[in-house]
Amino acid sequence: MALSEGRPVKRPARASLLEAAARLFYSDGVAATGIDSITAAAGVAKKSLYNNFASKADLVAAYLAARHEEWLVLYRERVAAAATPQDRVLAVFDAYIDHANFAYEHGFRGCGLLNAAAELPAGAPGRRSVRQHKEEVEALLLQHVAELKPGEGMAAGSVARHLAFLLEGAMARAGLEGEDRCLHEARAIAAQMLEGL
Repeated sequence: MALSEGRPVKRPARASLLEAAARLFYSDGVAATGIDSITAAAGVAKKSLYNNFASKADLVAAYLAARHEEWLVLYRERVAAAATPQDRVLAVFDAYIDHANFAYEHGFRGCGLLNAAAELPAGAPGRRSVRQHKEEVEALLLQHVAELKPGEGMAAGSVARHLAFLLEGAMARAGLEGEDRCLHEARAIAAQMLEGL
């Protein structure tokens, strides 16, 4: 808590709850994290949770949206510094590497979105949110690959799909290993693929 004229300045309950939920959902899993754990970690009363979120499912949806936006911020920073179409493709990989290197409380466990989706039932809104994120990442790859292969939509689509699968596979392995080595290897493979276009 920050001090303002000698008095503590309290963070909004919604922000505290979302931050606590994000830490706990990522480290312990969505199903294993109860409302009591979240409110205790956030330092707020249970009533505050229900004043800000209609249900735990609503909190999970907010968490998934925040994770998506968190990644987009990293991607936008990387792509803004990219000089060529190849660099823009690799910026997608770099944003995943950046995300893997956040200071996670209990270490890196892979893609927080996929981890959450794996716990949600088929057809759950959260799973649709995760799918939309992954489709957006693939669309970004396609956009940048299309710059390398103008007028070759089918070929660009195929390359983008391969790159998306490479990225997801590397992220899954990196999560199992608890570090970013596989993501760096995937980036190097992607760079080689792009040189051959």
